[in-house]
Amino acid sequence: MWQKVQLFYQGILENGDKRTDSWLLVYSPVPITCIFLSYLVIIWVGPKLMAKRQPVNLKPVLIVYNFAMVCLSAYMFYEFTASSWLARYSLLCQPVDYSDSPVAMRMARVCWWFYFSKVIELSDTMFFILRKKNSQLTFLHVYHHATMIFNWWAGVKYVAGGQSFLIGLINSLVHVVMYLYYGLAALGPNMAKYLWWKRYLTSLQLLQFFIVTIHTTYNMFADCNFPDSMNAVVLAYSLSLIALFSNFYYRSYLVQKRTKET
Repeated sequence: MWQKVQLFYQGILENGDKRTDSWLLVYSPVPITCIFLSYLVIIWVGPKLMAKRQPVNLKPVLIVYNFAMVCLSAYMFYEFTASSWLARYSLLCQPVDYSDSPVAMRMARVCWWFYFSKVIELSDTMFFILRKKNSQLTFLHVYHHATMIFNWWAGVKYVAGGQSFLIGLINSLVHVVMYLYYGLAALGPNMAKYLWWKRYLTSLQLLQFFIVTIHTTYNMFADCNFPDSMNAVVLAYSLSLIALFSNFYYRSYLVQKRTKET
């Protein structure tokens, strides 16, 4: 059994995209797994450590962080768009280009940046804990943040490009809007009157999952040289997020609206 485990792990290491193996947090799943486990420990221990402490004032940090994430997301959206356009990507069927051509490497690099941005975004949870916003530590929040790092570790390790580019492109655009909202909110209560569009941000997030679901479903049945196993994972994950975000939308907006009306 131990030999089988060793062979399986060796296969994980050796069967990846050789172009990305030397990049940070890519070759082995061990580093990202350690980050994930540390993340879970912080979620468990953090609120307990903060229980008898005052919330930390992170306003300057949040302003810088959120607007920096706007810039990073905008950069990734541009790179996904430019790389796919220059490589003449098909929206219906696009295999991964594993060559070392400049365009293929440009796409692979922006896939890595997108993966690394998901590691950076774990900071969102830390900020909630330090500010004692424990109500924000929902299953949806933790599930989404924790699983994205593994999904995109696999993406960069095995399929840095191809069909997966559309997920990064759409999500980067959504995150430009999302972190812009958070950045404006961090400026203070005076901005509240300009942030009436929070509800539509959730709708935008749902829209991206529906687009990804439709796109991935098509590719499950199309004769396209892209791993069906990856498509299956993306489809299952996207459906789970549709369910969770729909539940959040219902509870946050529809139920509250009915409560106010009664």
